[in-house]
Order: sequence, then C-alpha cells, then structure tokens
Amino acid sequence: MRLLITGGAGCLGANIVERYLGREAEIVVIDNFATSARDAVAPSANLKIVDGTVADPSLVTRLFAEFRPTHVIHAAASYKDPDNWPEDVKTNIEGTGHVVREAVRHAVRRFVYLQTALCYGRPLEHPVTTAHRLAPFTSYSISKTAGEQYVAISGLPWVSLRLANVYGPRHYSGPIPTFYKRLKAGQKCFVVDTRRDFLEMEDFLRLIDIVIDRTDVSGAFNVSSGRDHSIKEIFDLIVHHLGISLPEPVKVVPPENDDVATLLLDPSETERLFGWQAQVGLDEGLKRQIAWFEAHGVGETYTHLVVGRR
Repeated sequence: MRLLITGGAGCLGANIVERYLGREAEIVVIDNFATSARDAVAPSANLKIVDGTVADPSLVTRLFAEFRPTHVIHAAASYKDPDNWPEDVKTNIEGTGHVVREAVRHAVRRFVYLQTALCYGRPLEHPVTTAHRLAPFTSYSISKTAGEQYVAISGLPWVSLRLANVYGPRHYSGPIPTFYKRLKAGQKCFVVDTRRDFLEMEDFLRLIDIVIDRTDVSGAFNVSSGRDHSIKEIFDLIVHHLGISLPEPVKVVPPENDDVATLLLDPSETERLFGWQAQVGLDEGLKRQIAWFEAHGVGETYTHLVVGRR
C-alpha cells in the first residue's frame, strides 16, 4: 500500500499514519501545520512528511506523480479562524478539488474523505440519518460539504465519513482538551449547553481499516457511537477522573449562533454495511484520554466555533 494522507500531522491523520506504519505501508503526508504539530509522528523510513498545502495545485500534482499513491485519505481541513472564509475555500474546496483530480488521474484504489457532522446543519431529526438534508451554515461546514460533493462526482471508489466527535491520542480540538488543560491549571471553565456523540479513537481506526479495503462500497456514512452526551456530562467525568473538587458549580452558557444545540448521528447504515460498531464507552474512553494527556500533555487547543473566543 502507498498511502497519501493529507493533513497527516493532525489528530486523525497522525493516528492513521501511526497505525499504517505499523503495517508496513509506504506513507506520504502533506500538512501545513496550521493546527498540527511537526513532531506528531515519529520519523520512519517508510514515511515522508511534506510541509505544504493541498491548496497548492503544483505541489499536489508533483506528489501524486512522484509517489503514485494507491490509497488516499483526505483529512486536511481549514477551520482555525471562523471568519477566514477565503482560507476555508482555498483549502476545503479548491484543495479538495486538486486532490480529487489527481486521484482520478492516477486511478487510486480507494479515496477516503473525512467530513464533519455539521454538514447537516441544525438537525430536523434525532438521531440524524444520512438521508437528512445537507444544510451547513458556517464557513468550515459549508466548505467541507462542498468538498464532499466534488468527491461524490469524481467517479472514484470513495467513502465520506461524516464524523462524530472523535477523541484520543493527539486530540487538541473541542471541549475535552480544553477542560483538561484548564482544570489542571486551576482555571475556571464554562460549559456550553449542547449535546454531542463522542467516538473513541480505536473505534474510529477500526472503521478506517474496514473502509479502506471495501472498495465495493461507495457513499457517505455516519460514524458515531450512536449515543449522545451533554457537554456538562463530559466536564463532570473529567473532573471525576482527575480527582479534583471545584469550589463552585461550573457555569453553563447557551450555544452561540454558529453552534448546534444537539447533534446525534445514526450509525446504523455504517454498522450494517461494514460490520462495524463502536465498542469503547465514554467513561473508559475518557480514562484513556486523560492518561494520554497525563503522559504527553496538551499543547495549543483549537475550535471552529466563535464560542471558543470567550
């Protein structure tokens, strides 16, 4: 396997890199390190990391021509600044177009696109099925959904994984690392009054193992545990596992206009077609996450939401 991973130094990409290096795949990563770390993955003879962006068509063309990947996992995404629409368009739409066109030109065997569950916008059903209308309303989700549409018309053997909140090693985005980092520093936190489903990294990676080989199946699929939790519940579990006592209850605030109050994905179609199901519960998953943070620490945290500016 010759595996090209865009955004391969980010949380999901780096965990995939680590897994497939252990299976002796040859891997090329392209990443501009806007929301990732240069030391995310240990050096390997089978790994080449290219400092660059998928928004650069000449770089994408050159990498495909030199490496001739058999498989592509497209994890690169711009989301750091909710107001930087041009960057989101360049990376998430134009960049996806560059990667897709080269994947078609080189007849890759499998194209895996990592998509946000926010493609559904504000849900009209609970849980949300893949038949739900697409209604993204932020720059990040709009541009990611546009990118998915280009993948869908490519003719490639493709899957788009519409992801719940995946957490685990190298997880620096969203409430879990933020709560951990602030609580360890003795700082106050606030909790947004929303609900989400959370998927532990090992469950995500088991699905990657399956979909990367099942080239007979194409389409968009929900990837989740099938259970949702309040962000307050996440906070309380982290406090519990850290063994700390708070002097006062945490402040709970309503979601901002760019957020969604509740979002639970229905993974039943994914479970049926791929014979996969989430196995790691939230309590066990957060124990693993905290143990990883204790061993490795938490660097800069990121969010695509305006609420992160509070």
